[in-house]
Amino acid sequence: MPTESSTSALFVVATPIGNLNDISQRAIDTLNMVDIIAAEDTRHSRTLLDFHNITTKLISLHEHNEKGRSASLVEQIKQGKNIALISDAGTPLISDPGFRLVGEAHKCDVRVSPIPGPCAAIAALSASGLASDRFCFEGFLASKSLARSARLRELQDEPRTMVFYEAPHRIKESLKAMQEVFGVDRPAMLAREISKTFETIKRGGLEQLALWVAEDSNQQRGEIVVLVEGERKVSNQEVSAESSKIMDVLLQELSKKQASSLCSQITGVSKKLLYQYALELK
Repeated sequence: MPTESSTSALFVVATPIGNLNDISQRAIDTLNMVDIIAAEDTRHSRTLLDFHNITTKLISLHEHNEKGRSASLVEQIKQGKNIALISDAGTPLISDPGFRLVGEAHKCDVRVSPIPGPCAAIAALSASGLASDRFCFEGFLASKSLARSARLRELQDEPRTMVFYEAPHRIKESLKAMQEVFGVDRPAMLAREISKTFETIKRGGLEQLALWVAEDSNQQRGEIVVLVEGERKVSNQEVSAESSKIMDVLLQELSKKQASSLCSQITGVSKKLLYQYALELK
């Protein structure tokens, strides 16, 4: 059986986010090699282990017992045992338990070795078509509406692509809050049930996505990732006298949004700059 090193270690092992075949041979070898697997939910992880004929001892490590169990696990590694950490799906610690255990291992100079693999945030980003050279991972927004909106307002001028996880029962409210803060036309993508039977990848403006989810209850189920395009800085372009005259006429008959969009098509001036002009008229 292959071994990673003669020195015992804590192996942080990424597991599938849906399709049970999405696991590396190295991860399988590691899970077979270690003495103990610490899993977020042993019942959930047993399905994966049984699928790959892994019989290693399994114990639970979740948010309620991690603080008390971490020191004991690290002590066992110091005594020569190898331990693997896995979460229910994807890469441990990414909106999942394990932070305290890995921190304790480093504190005690225990070797920590990542076994890379699936991550829902990265998988969604790769399929989004949004800028991926720089992005920020926000994880789950607050469950309370006031705290959720407050955090989104803090991100209003964030230029990088933003990646969020969201629970099915909160997805409608979150998309509504996002369009209120970022704007109805802000490009975004919803990725649901990645690598599973009912995988869904949908691009559109935030308003479009919100309506689509509200009208289809199936899109309010499963594991959900939402990506939102970062704020694009307005150029130093100014609203010319000609553009302002056109806006003044259009605003007599159309909403600010409609007038800005139409004037932008006519003049080539930034729609956002024209919308700001309309707001300042008040």
